[in-house]
Amino acid sequence: MKLHVLVIDDELAICSALTFALEDSYQVTATTDPDEGLRKIENHPFDIVLLDLRIGNKSGLDILQKIKQLAPNLAVIMMTAYSSIDTSIEAIKKGAYYYIEKPLNIEELSLLMIRATEFTQMTNQLETLHEELDKQRGSGNFLGNSRPMQRIFSMIERVKDIDSSVLITGESGTGKELVARNIHTLGRRKNKPMQIVNCAAIPEMLLESELFGYEKGAFSGATHRKDGKFVAANGGILFLDEISEMPLPLQAKLLRVLQEREVTPLGSNTKRSLDVRIISAANKNLEQMVMDGEFREDLFFRLNVIPISVPPLRERKEDLPILMDYYMKKHASDMNQEDKTFSAAARQILLDYHYPGNVRELGNIIEYAVALSNSKCMEDTDLPQYVQEQKFVFRPDVLEDDHNSFRVPIGISMKEIEEKVITATLHYCKNHRQKTAQVLKISERSLRDKIKLISKNE
Repeated sequence: MKLHVLVIDDELAICSALTFALEDSYQVTATTDPDEGLRKIENHPFDIVLLDLRIGNKSGLDILQKIKQLAPNLAVIMMTAYSSIDTSIEAIKKGAYYYIEKPLNIEELSLLMIRATEFTQMTNQLETLHEELDKQRGSGNFLGNSRPMQRIFSMIERVKDIDSSVLITGESGTGKELVARNIHTLGRRKNKPMQIVNCAAIPEMLLESELFGYEKGAFSGATHRKDGKFVAANGGILFLDEISEMPLPLQAKLLRVLQEREVTPLGSNTKRSLDVRIISAANKNLEQMVMDGEFREDLFFRLNVIPISVPPLRERKEDLPILMDYYMKKHASDMNQEDKTFSAAARQILLDYHYPGNVRELGNIIEYAVALSNSKCMEDTDLPQYVQEQKFVFRPDVLEDDHNSFRVPIGISMKEIEEKVITATLHYCKNHRQKTAQVLKISERSLRDKIKLISKNE
């Protein structure tokens, strides 16, 4: 397939001459209007731009800056009849690949275009390589020899190359995002983008524009056009984390996009076709939410084509040794320390601990211990105090009156029970909301909303 070249020059004769000279080897689009050229770059992929240094009363250097904002890796060759060392240096500083003087030598230009194309391809390959390395580093702690983990690995292998939607469920900190990343990294879409949206972390008013994009002027503050995550993920994977936190009105709009396989940015009437695989994750029971009217049933069935359940760490404790060793080496390396070992006492405490925060908590515990340890052997006293004392747990099944539990009298309402559990857990976690949410296995947003209700009732 021919490479696509865009010529931007205010002289129609030059546009026509370059089109004639290059059309055998390239697909050529030409315009005398720089604003039209920018619109074309915004809406179509080009491989090379030939840009005049002076376009009427406009500066080609200003146009160059705008091109680089729209397409940072696009190769731009400046054409000028007013060559000087200063302008040439300025052009290259602002992102031009090179410049060529008028009148143009077509053989010289062709050679320059070949080199520019090779440079762009190398740049793109290098970025892809960095992305793949980042993903591999990100999935390094997705380890385990237990049967539950082997089932997960088997599922990833079976679904990585198909387009069916995947719903990953499991408690916070179990590695749901790592499952999604492995499906992407190992699958046929690995060379295409993976976009991640945390539905709980983005305010409701912004989530719609984040997903679908918007046109300039679509709402107050929309000073420029922006593609949404769906368009950014086109050809690849869109990972919707904590999908259970998506508001019901937005669920309906998401369902429509998934059904029609096209998206309309806010403030636009133009639909854009999509080729995106959807992977979503939830730490809540979506089926129960459907029954409670908190999640759309039709969207649930659309997302839950292939369910993958990630087990909590307490249900695969045989994986603890390999995970402990992994985190020990990782954090020691990150902190430029020598490899460390666990003392027998420290290892036993870590093996006995229950990990309400799952693998994420294990990593945090060992990071804390590596940072505080002064020797090559990490002692039990280097571990966080709550781990040493095995306290960090809420157990409503335990009826003894101790610091980890309380009695629930007969006749108390479910609302009162919930308030007591939240209040007690907050107190136990010393008002640390993230830890409290982990223990209660709810999102921080849900915890925040429940605390507001409790405050109103008091």
